[in-house]
Amino acid sequence: MINIGLEDSNRREVTRVLNNLLSDEYLLSTKTKNYHWNVTGPHFHDLHALFGNQYAKLDVLIDEIGERVRALGSNAFGTMTEFLRCTRLQERPEVHPSELAMVEDLYDDHEILLRSLRGSLAGNASLRGDIGTTELLTRAIQEHEKMASMLQSVLGKHDQLKEWLKAQDAIEREIGIEVLTPAGSAT
Repeated sequence: MINIGLEDSNRREVTRVLNNLLSDEYLLSTKTKNYHWNVTGPHFHDLHALFGNQYAKLDVLIDEIGERVRALGSNAFGTMTEFLRCTRLQERPEVHPSELAMVEDLYDDHEILLRSLRGSLAGNASLRGDIGTTELLTRAIQEHEKMASMLQSVLGKHDQLKEWLKAQDAIEREIGIEVLTPAGSAT
């Protein structure tokens, strides 16, 4: 083993945490790419760009985590079997969600990662003793906060639109305006 000022037992614990995080990040990146490729609907362009930007950031983070594991003298996970065994996130095979459900799903995953990262830093003395890893995890928290904030903004706009449409419908009913239904739609 390499001698970098960390006890072997601490280094093993830190690389275990990092490989679990690597698994989560890899699944989230894959899911984000899936949504980038398959998003449809009225917000296609904006969400396609948002998802593309986010998976690019996740891929950079994945690379940094894998390289950190190697710098600590261990092997980084690199197979789907390892990632799927250790991730805390859920795949949704053969599910093709709406654009809003995609945003909600990714937002939920970022929340899971943020809670996990904060819990790891707060409750793991091995991590606190490794400044390099602590700094990496702090940057990961900052990146996930930014990505979650962007997704939350999309969800907030959707909620505002739903409220506005509900208010418009109430106003139309109140003043007696007949709402025209497009041909071919159910009433």
